[in-house]
Amino acid sequence: MPLSLAAPAHHELIIKKSRFLACVEPCADRAQAQARVAQLRAQHPGAAHVCWALIAGGQSAANDDGEPGGTAGRPMLEVLRHQDLDGVLATVVRYFGGVKLGAGGLVRAYTDAVAQALLPATKIPRVRQARLRCILPYALEGLVRRELELAGAQLLDVQHGALVQMTLALPEPAAQALVARLNESGQGRVGWGPADDPAPSDP
Repeated sequence: MPLSLAAPAHHELIIKKSRFLACVEPCADRAQAQARVAQLRAQHPGAAHVCWALIAGGQSAANDDGEPGGTAGRPMLEVLRHQDLDGVLATVVRYFGGVKLGAGGLVRAYTDAVAQALLPATKIPRVRQARLRCILPYALEGLVRRELELAGAQLLDVQHGALVQMTLALPEPAAQALVARLNESGQGRVGWGPADDPAPSDP
């Protein structure tokens, strides 16, 4: 099962007077990653490079930010992949110390910076959330609410019209069992409307 991070973690590496400031943190998508990188650029105007790598929802990205191609973003991404992480952004801010490290040295530096930042990080299971819409008669509302509570489902919205409509979210592995239980206990009177696309979410 893919893992995410409970909180950001940092590490600083100094190699031949160059400073590598690494951070690994939870991140939902590319837009959030780019906003975070822009924030780091503003915080470190004197930095030579702000390199980053992202894995989120099965999508990945790697950016060398002016370092020789494949020496920064890609090695950082490989560290995230190797540790089976998802929903995680790795950034490394580099202050150039005047001594060139060469391609091999850069790969090692960026790899080590991210790997060291991950050592103290708290990793948590990343569980995909299913979103369901449940349609039922008023007489079954109490029963359904109890079942949702037992299943650990989050009630997102309730609408009372001719029938009760509930929109809910719960971990994907539990969704199928909940639907089966409600179909049985509701004796076929519980309907299911179009569900939104399941989206990955941190617990």
